[in-house]
This record gives sequence, structure tokens and C-alpha cells, in this order.
Amino acid sequence: MPLYEGLGSGGEKTAVVMDLGEAFTKCGFAGETGPRCIIPSEIKKPDVTKPVRVVQYNINTEELYSYLKEFIHMLYFRHLLVNPRDRRVVIIESVLCPSHFRDTLTRVLFKHFEVPSVLFAPSHLMSLLTLGINSAMVLDCGYTESLVLPIYEGIPILSCWGSLPLGGKAIHKELEYQLLEQCTVDTGLAKGQSLPSVMGSVPEDIVEDIKVRTCFVSDLQRGLKIQAAKFNIDGTTERPSPPPDVDYPLDGEKILHVVGPIRDSVVEILFEQDNEETSVATLILDSLVQCPIDTRKQLAENLVVIGGTAMLPGFLHRLMAEIRYLVEKPKYKEALATKTFRIHTPPAKPNCVAWLGGAIFGALQDILGSRSVSKEYYSQTGRIPDWCCLNNPPLEMMFDVGKAPPPLMKRAFSTEK
Repeated sequence: MPLYEGLGSGGEKTAVVMDLGEAFTKCGFAGETGPRCIIPSEIKKPDVTKPVRVVQYNINTEELYSYLKEFIHMLYFRHLLVNPRDRRVVIIESVLCPSHFRDTLTRVLFKHFEVPSVLFAPSHLMSLLTLGINSAMVLDCGYTESLVLPIYEGIPILSCWGSLPLGGKAIHKELEYQLLEQCTVDTGLAKGQSLPSVMGSVPEDIVEDIKVRTCFVSDLQRGLKIQAAKFNIDGTTERPSPPPDVDYPLDGEKILHVVGPIRDSVVEILFEQDNEETSVATLILDSLVQCPIDTRKQLAENLVVIGGTAMLPGFLHRLMAEIRYLVEKPKYKEALATKTFRIHTPPAKPNCVAWLGGAIFGALQDILGSRSVSKEYYSQTGRIPDWCCLNNPPLEMMFDVGKAPPPLMKRAFSTEK
């Protein structure tokens, strides 16, 4: 429960802010400086050995409804310990979130938990609230993808977004492949056994822990040499000297030897240019080229990087070096007049920046009240408007003079009955 709430301040209770990521969910209260809990976005089913991921887009609606119902019940009654009927909800969502997922999530919140109101807030826009700026190029490096979206004067420029399937999931896949291929395990019985002979596959939570504890991003020159050695056909290019090997305890008896070359090479997949010459760095530049010419300078000087993958050591330094290296190439040199790029440092870790923006927005109760979608509005219309439509009446009511549109939400602390 938020601090001093029990004293009865006379105002309305603070909103619940949820950021449902594909790997981890951040959840807490508006007006606080950090989430109350960061937990895996998964639930355990009695008949299934592996946990089931909650954020799935390719399953049928009823199955998704049951997963979300169970997961949000756990958030409210195990982690937040509050009554859902008392509090508004702010959901931080990606601009690529499919309609059927947000519709199902809305149905769970309104029909099952009976929350008073829901607001879906774009994650890229919320991250700017933490910095107090209204124009920036926002890159979200998450679990499944890296998504870039320019925001100018508080308006997302949706025609200039770009995305690549490069994120934590791609790094985990590459890391598991290299671990199984190159690493050995010491057990109580023998030393130097190959990893596949001891365990057929490495659980993803262990792969993630190895990534977080041992892997890092090299600088530009070293990274280019690693890529050249990886794609070396004639065998003449030498790889730079690897970092030291690391011993990683799998359990009480097994110790995994993580060889040095793996530690700095797995993250290179984010910066290797594929056949279409795209990487995480080119995402930003390609999006910038698509933006209106008079916005480019301001956007280039206001880069914001969020998402859990951006927390890897050396990521931001390498990203800036890649951008400065690529902007001198003919493809971008002619199109982009600006050569100045700056990255902001938000007041939170990259994986919590969007949540913190939602917590700031949720604390502005007067504004939150006028932009949230109320339970009455949802029960009458059965739909949830997009962020850009929240101040406009629904299209079907614009030409019907005799019919007044249902209110989205009464203003907080309003005197209206």
C-alpha cells in the first residue's frame, strides 16, 4: 500500500501502473519512484512442466483470457495487496501491441476485476515524461525485438517507426547454441565433459543469468574485428585476444566453463549488418531519414534508449560509436545533414523507464481522469479507443445530434454527480 494512504488524505487512491513485457512485468503504484515488483511474465500450470508465457499474440482469445486473469490476480493479491475495484489502471503498451491482446486485457480488467478505469499509454511516449522533454528518437531494445519510434512535440510519428527481431531472445538463442557447442562441464564424476552430454538443453533462466553476469558489448574497433573473424572465408583474419574464461556453477556439483570468446561475441548479433544492411544502429538512422527534414536535427540530438537489453555493459557506448561510424557512409551522409547525436540518461534503469513515465502520468490525477476510459464507457461501447482518439467522440456518434456520447471519465475530484 502506498505510504500514508491509511491516514485518509481525502483524495482518490493512487492508480496501479502495469508494464506487461514479454519477458518481465513491472508493476507498482503511480507517484512512486520504482515498481513494487519485477516478475517473469509467466504462470505455472499444474499439468505443464514449463511455465506458460502470459504475453502471447498467436493463441486463441479464451486461452489468453484465462492466462491474463490468473496472472493479474497474482499481481493484485500476491504482490500489490490492494482491491482492484478501488484503483484506476495505467497499462504501458508497445505501439505494435495487437488489438486482440489489448481488447482481451481490457475485458479481463473491466469484466473480471471491475476496475473503475483503464488507460493504455504508449511506452515510447511515457519514457519522455521521465526526462521532461517532448521530442526524441526513442529506441526500445526489449526481449523479442528492437523498436524505434520518433516522437515530435509529444506526438508519435507512427509512419517512421522501425523494428527488427533483435533483442534478448535472439541473444539467448545464440548464447545457448555457443554454450552447447564450445563449453565443458566439470561434475563430481569427471572433468571436461561436453555440455550436451550432461544436459540436452540449457534452461532459459540460466542462459539469461550467464548473459547478465558474464557477457558484455565490445567497443567498435574490437567488434568489427570479431565480426570480420566470424565471417572470415579465406581464414586470414585473426580474432582479437578473448577475455578470460569464467566458471559458472550450475548447481552444487556441476561447474560450467564459459570460454572467453563467447562472452564478447554473442552480443555482436545486435550490430552485425544482415543481407539488408540493417542492425540496431541503422534502425535509428533509417527512421531519422524518414522523418520530416525540419525535425531531424532535434530528434538526432535527443536519443533515448530503453529496454532490458540496453542494460548490457558497453551497449550505449557501442551504439553511439556505430551511429557515428555509419553516418559517414554515403547512404546517410547525403540524406542527413546533422552529425550531432546525443543520448539522454533517464532517471531510472533502462528496463523501468517506461514504467516510471507511466507512474508520473498516473500521479497527475486530473489529467488521468480526463484521458482514462471508464467502466461505463466500455460497457456502453464495448471498445477501447487508441491514445490519439481519447479526446475525440466516437465516429458513430459524431453525426447523431440527439445522442450524447458517454463520458470517457469524470474528472478526478470533480463535483459532478
